[in-house]
Amino acid sequence: MKRRHLQEHDRQYRVFLYVFYVSLVMMASITFFGVYSMTQEWNENGTYVMGEILVQTQVPFENFANLSTWLFFSTIIGWYCCSRIGWKKTTNLRSYRMALLQLMLLGFTIICLYEVFWNFTILNAEITSQLILTGVTPDIDALAIEYPDVLRPWNLIFATKIWLAGTII
Repeated sequence: MKRRHLQEHDRQYRVFLYVFYVSLVMMASITFFGVYSMTQEWNENGTYVMGEILVQTQVPFENFANLSTWLFFSTIIGWYCCSRIGWKKTTNLRSYRMALLQLMLLGFTIICLYEVFWNFTILNAEITSQLILTGVTPDIDALAIEYPDVLRPWNLIFATKIWLAGTII
């Protein structure tokens, strides 16, 4: 059986296109909500934790899935649909352009993989240290790290999901 690439007239093309648009709307609305909430927190308190509001907000009901999970999911699904729809754009890349693209993607993958391992290591260390010091399992969703900038800390769950999505893509 010969494998065939997806064409514009195929039914699956429209399915991938619609799913891509839904994923795009999800990513844009979650990002807008996160930026808006972070700006509000900055104006009220003078500080913020990157991604904290996305980790603490569950949608569509309590204890289901937080917004960072939906962002992770929509990013992976959207990128898969984009790669299925736009495969023709990469077939025309020849010689040095394809080599540069491959080197750029390799570098991006290495950076993302490093960040995922680093975030998992820090997350594990934070959980273990708080468990040893206090004897109580910490709230994992509230753990934050003041990296790469002390004034702009990141929520560890959010950072891990975002870098893992980048690695998978």
